This record gives sequence, C-alpha cells and structure tokens, in this order.
Amino acid sequence: MLYVLLVFSPLLGAVIAGLFGRLIGDRASQLVTCGLMGVSALASIVALVGLGEEPFKVPLFTWMAVEGFIAEWSLRIDALSVVMMFVVSCISFLIHVYSIGYMAHDASIPRFFAYLSFFTFAMLMLVTSDNLLQLYFGWEGVGVASYLLIGFWYTRPSACAAAIKAFIVNRVGDFGLALGIAATWFVFDSIQYDVIFANTAKLADTELLVFGASFDTLTLIGILLFIGAMGKSAQLGLHTWLPDAMEGPTPVSALIHAATMVTAGVFLVARFSPLYEFAPTALALVTFIGASTALFAATVGLVQNDIKRVIAYSTCSQLGYMFAAAGVGAYAAGIFHLYTHAFFKALLFLGAGSVIHAMSDEQDMRKMGGLWRKLPITYAVMWIGSLALVGFPGTAGFFSKDAIIEAAWVSPNALSGYAFWLLLLAAVLTAFYSGRLMFLTFHGDSRASREVREHVHESPPVMTVPLLILAAGAVLAGWFGLVMIAPEGEFWGGAIFTAPINTVLEEIETVPAIVKYAPLGALILGLGLAWLFYVAVPGLPDRIVAALRPVHTFLTHKWYFDELYDALFVRPAVSLGRTLWRGFDLGVIDRFGPDGVATVTLASARRAIRLQTGYVYHYAFAMLIGLVVLLSWYLFILRG
Repeated sequence: MLYVLLVFSPLLGAVIAGLFGRLIGDRASQLVTCGLMGVSALASIVALVGLGEEPFKVPLFTWMAVEGFIAEWSLRIDALSVVMMFVVSCISFLIHVYSIGYMAHDASIPRFFAYLSFFTFAMLMLVTSDNLLQLYFGWEGVGVASYLLIGFWYTRPSACAAAIKAFIVNRVGDFGLALGIAATWFVFDSIQYDVIFANTAKLADTELLVFGASFDTLTLIGILLFIGAMGKSAQLGLHTWLPDAMEGPTPVSALIHAATMVTAGVFLVARFSPLYEFAPTALALVTFIGASTALFAATVGLVQNDIKRVIAYSTCSQLGYMFAAAGVGAYAAGIFHLYTHAFFKALLFLGAGSVIHAMSDEQDMRKMGGLWRKLPITYAVMWIGSLALVGFPGTAGFFSKDAIIEAAWVSPNALSGYAFWLLLLAAVLTAFYSGRLMFLTFHGDSRASREVREHVHESPPVMTVPLLILAAGAVLAGWFGLVMIAPEGEFWGGAIFTAPINTVLEEIETVPAIVKYAPLGALILGLGLAWLFYVAVPGLPDRIVAALRPVHTFLTHKWYFDELYDALFVRPAVSLGRTLWRGFDLGVIDRFGPDGVATVTLASARRAIRLQTGYVYHYAFAMLIGLVVLLSWYLFILRG
C-alpha cells in the first residue's frame, strides 16, 4: 500500500486539478496537488529509511496478454528504484510548494499544477517499471508532460517552438529505444527485467544478423538503448532541445533538470548494468559521449548571459559526468551524482527563479548586479548551490563528482583516460561559469534600470523555505549518500550489477594524491579566474573576447549544432514538405479529389439550370423523350 500511495498520489492530484480545477478554484487546486505530492514525498522517505536488501515487486494487474505475450503491471522495489523515487518525489514536492508563490499571478494555475503532478507520476512509473513496456509508458509519459510544460505559455511563439523542438528531438532518441526494446524481445523472448538480466551472460560474445550484417548482440542492444537515453538526457548530438526548454516557467526548468526526464537516461543505463557489463564496446561509447558532453556543455555555458541558460548547460554537463561514470563501470557513482545533483541543481534553478521574480522577469545577467544586499537569502542559498556544483569540500557535489573523476582514472575502459582529462577540464570551466554567474548577478554595481531597482525584493516564505531545505540537501546529501559508493556495494543489494572483474569502486580508494586533489585544484583555478575577470579586473573579459572573437562566436553559436541541423534536416524537410504539398496535395489529391468533385458538381448544376426555361412545352417535350427512352428500354432490353 505504501508504494501504491507513493506512485499514484501525484496522478490523483493531476486528475483533480486537471478536470475539476475550474470548479474548485486556484487555491484548492494548489492545496490538493501539493498535499498529495507531500504524501508521495513522505512515503518515499519511509521507503528509503526502511529499505531492505532483497528486492520485491508490488503486482497491480495484468496489462496485456496476447497469445503467450504477457505484460504485468508491477512496481519493482529495490535500492535503485527507491533512491529514484525519493529524489523525484521530494524534489517535486518542494517545487510544487515553490510554485505557489512563483505562479501566484498566472491565469492557469490549476492546469500548471495538474501538469506538474502528471509529470511526476510519469517519472515514478518509469523508475518503478518491471519490464520494458512499462518503462516505455513512463518514458513517453514524461515526454508528453515535458511538451505540455515547456509550451505552458502557449501564446508565446518561442514557447511553442521550444516545446515542439523538445518533442521532435526526443522522438529521435525514442526511436532508438523502441528498436532496442524490439531487439531485446527478439533475443530474450521476454521484456521482463528478471528474465533479461538472468540470461545476459549467456548471450555474451554472440552475434545478431541484421540486414545481412553481423553485430555483437549485447553491444547492439546496449547502443540502441543508449540512443534513447541520449535523447531524454540531452547528450551530445541530441542535446539541442534542453536549452530551449527554458521557455517554460522556472519551476518547470527545475523539475526537468533536477529530478525528472533528464535523469531517465542515466537511470536506464544503471538499470541495465547487467547487460552493459558484458558489452564493453557499448560502454566505451557511453564513456565517449558522456565525457564529450561534459566538456561541450561547459564551454557553451561560459558565454551564456541568460541566468537560466547557464544553469541549463550546467545540467547538460553534469549529465555527461553521470554517463561517463556509468561508462567506466562506476554505475553507483553515476547514480550517487544523480542523487546529489538533484538537490543543488533544483536549488540553483529555483534560486534563479527568485532572482527573476525580484527583477521583474529580467533574465539577462548583464542587467543585474549588486543584488546580494536586497536578496540575502537567495544570495546565500545560491552560493551554497554553486559551491556544491563545483565540488567544494564538504558539499554534496564534492563526494560524487570527485568519485567520478577518480573512477575515470582507475577504470580499464579503453576511453577512461579520455574521460578523465575531459572531466577535469570541464571541472575548471564549471567553476568558472558558476563564479561568473554569482559575480555578475549579485556583486558589483547594479546595472538594472531605476524602475527595476526600486522593485527588487526578497521572495515570500513560500518560495524561500523550499530554497533553504534544498540548501540543506546540497550540503548534507553527500554525507548521507556515501554508502552508495561503498566498495562492498551492499547498499544496492543487486539492483546495480557489476561483474567480478569490475573493481573500480575499490580502486578509487588507492588513487595517487595528485589525482585525488586534482578536482580541488580545478575548483580553485576556475573560481579564481572568475573572480579575476568579473571582480578584480572587470574590463578583462571584453578585451579577451575582442582578442578571441572567432572562439567567442563559435561558443555563442553553441558549436553551430542548431545551424548544422537546420541545414541538414530542417530546411530539406520543410522544402520536401512544401513540394509535396504543392505538387501532390494541391496538384493531385485536391485537384482530382475534393476540388475536382466540387468543380464537376458545380458545372453539372450550371448545365442543369439551363434546362429550367419556364416554358411548359419544353417540360412536356422532355417528358415525352423520357417516356420514349423508358419504353425503348423495356421493349428492346428487358423483353429482348
């Protein structure tokens, strides 16, 4: 009953607010959704505290039974799903409460809270799935919810475009996931996790024939599943939707980037660790994409001026860390970082929302400055979140981020060295753009207009209390979660599988001191440069930009991925669609279909009108001709 309550409470809140929101009103919709979300969060805490070593299932009903194919709808309860439920429910609850203040003046409050609760339910269904079909249901559910939330302000063309972009880019990844599920069914004759995981070792080194070519079975399935993960988790190549998702309200950004959707891909790879452990080539690809994404997003984050976009690229980069961890065999470290990241990333987004709220919806950091005096709580908690992000000793990010970098150093993965150096460089850049955000936003002289400056004020308690709770999590979550990366792996109880030869977590305890302190050095270097550029010598950035104009332009255009995709896919698709529309739809279907029928009907009617002369002898003559025709037909055809 506990787990049913945990998973389905948000759905009940979504149904009540979505269907009856206008009837019960804004305040009741807020109270119902927040209250039921609070029930889910409380249940997740109870579940985490009472977590046992043996996984079990909570059967709900038989979803599908077709000629031997049976899909049960069950909740899979183990350490991995409980940790994910805790993160999703607790972060979502705090975001729900924060939204009461942030969305107080919106005209569609019940609809917003219904979407938030449905988003949470879909993610909970995903992480508690016991088979691939159930996972796909939750997977597509979060995709639909993200579309609705990103385009929540649908009167804005930019929000509609961002929602469509997110939906389409994710369809690319989801197609890979669908192929992976189909391949899994074909190979294992089952979509149940237990059956798949029990038989992966038997299929190691086997090959699958596809269109006349042979592929390693587990490698092919692992890569197809990872393509799905790349789309949801915005990895390099399928990342272009993530920054545009900032068009949604700030609580939506926090929910997408901290607890739901983008973490789904990391969860998928960790859940399928029994398969990936026997697919080293697929793991090498995961490592390469993860490390490359971490560096790419960090470089783009350096030049962003929108406060939310800086944090968005930070999310993209940190997801790269999580995938790199999974790729080098440290799945537990990746999930540990997912868990810690949820607290400080939600804190940063909601803190940014507090700044935007105070600045009359201004998001450009170049128009801020000097806010720390008027926003003392927001200022303090955002420093805590930023320090956790860069891995300051003692904060949550310090434990998980350092573990990933050290795992990349000791891993036997063919690309572990590549991952180590890119992750270390990304750590320097992360510290730099985090310091840049804080110094531009809160320090120095105010660059806002006089009218905006006069209205700057701290957010109400309904917004600041969730910030304070998240700030506590950004400090303490790492200490409580250290058990997740214990070398013995007892915490996971088999929920995350590592082969006997995978000793990465044991070996990170023996890394050289220079490796252990390298992330701290990266932090000091990055924050020090940010202080130099934006506090000590504030004119220095402009001079460097002028000297490195091509590099700055390249980064400002986000490595030209959008322009490249526009040239390769969008424009040809639009051109093809326009050609088919004009040549086929209008020229053939409409011409000979609806338009053609209408034209013939109109012409026939006009001819028929001409027969209506008004003279009786014309009608008598027509009747006579008709009578002759009928008699002729009777005499010569029927009787002949």
